[in-house]
Amino acid sequence: MAIQKLIVRGGTKLQGSVTISGSKNSSLPILAATLLTPDECEIRRVPDLSDTNYMVQILSLLGAGVERASGTVVTKAESITHEAPYDLVRKMRASVCVLGPLLGRLGRAEVSLPGGCVIGDRPIDLHLRGFEALGAEVEVKGGNILLSAPNGLRGAEINMRGSHGSTVLGTGNVMMAAVLAEGQTIIEGAAAEPEVVDLARFLVRMGAKIHGAGTQRIDIEGVRELHGAEHDVIADRIEAGTFLVAGAIAGSEVTLKRACVSHLQPVIEKLSSCGHEIVSDATGESITIRSAANPRGNEIVTDAYPDFPTDMQAQMCALFSIAPGISAVTERIFPQRFMHVPELVRMGARIRMDGATAIITGVDHLSGAPVMASDLRASAALVLAGLCASGETAVNRLYHIDRGYEHIDDKLLAIGADVRREKGD
Repeated sequence: MAIQKLIVRGGTKLQGSVTISGSKNSSLPILAATLLTPDECEIRRVPDLSDTNYMVQILSLLGAGVERASGTVVTKAESITHEAPYDLVRKMRASVCVLGPLLGRLGRAEVSLPGGCVIGDRPIDLHLRGFEALGAEVEVKGGNILLSAPNGLRGAEINMRGSHGSTVLGTGNVMMAAVLAEGQTIIEGAAAEPEVVDLARFLVRMGAKIHGAGTQRIDIEGVRELHGAEHDVIADRIEAGTFLVAGAIAGSEVTLKRACVSHLQPVIEKLSSCGHEIVSDATGESITIRSAANPRGNEIVTDAYPDFPTDMQAQMCALFSIAPGISAVTERIFPQRFMHVPELVRMGARIRMDGATAIITGVDHLSGAPVMASDLRASAALVLAGLCASGETAVNRLYHIDRGYEHIDDKLLAIGADVRREKGD
């Protein structure tokens, strides 16, 4: 794949509507969950992203039949292997979510330690602890995770809370293994994010018995087998939040379509308290933001859902960079997740770090500059900063943003942004 960069020319007002794609963080475990049955499954609203493309390839190389067209993925995993290929797994951290389905259905799994964003320590110890509680033997050897359950999996009480809170991917992974385990499994300290609820809904459609998804206690009664099912992936709340910030930072009025207002409350409340006007229709699927004439800075602290999402932290740093006054952004989930800060400073932002808190003094304007994306959400923040900066901003390593934002340049162009892709250096 050719290296690309996004050239953003700031100063144009955004106006119009954006259709929000299906959730990346829902699609990946839901696609993995299709491995739990030999029957056909149909997953709709799967976004066209490098991460979902990798997952489709992983399913195929595991032996599943996969067809993909226009946001719909149809799978049929009649005969599958327990070994996931290193060349694909290393490219995407979320590929570890095939561990649970492979272990649950085949009684063993071998998956390379995952890759993905470099945003600090993101261990999978909690995943492995959950599998061990279900009766699996765990070994890490030669860069691979080897799981085996020669006597089958048995229900257990499992606590999924770690030093920085619950793990969304870990909760889903253990849930997928437990649906085919013998007896009852109780997951305490479970992640309550909408993506966990979405996965649980799909598993229930497949015949699983799950109660409590969306709370910190999930109760699972194991079943002997699952069947095929159809499912529509929920809207991507982080993409929606990012476009809300785009409307606030460089817009006059931007409308999101096919969003979900109930999943966006922490972001909506914070943007509203900064002076921006946000309204939604009766369905909660259409949300409009009108940028404030006199915006204000604010303070955010990231934490597990329903608190402010860590995946929106970088975007808010960009917004606060031009908001009058002093803002503070504290990161509780991934304390090292501030690699976007030096790049924003290159554009003229005034930010100093105090441990896991960024202290931001708003400036009158930012200036375009060549910047380097270090991870998915950092790249989004730099694009947002470019929208309100004078001159041109060149966001390098665009492959990061293509992991999580479907056709972001086309969507920005549709609402009046001046952006273009170019060959990277």
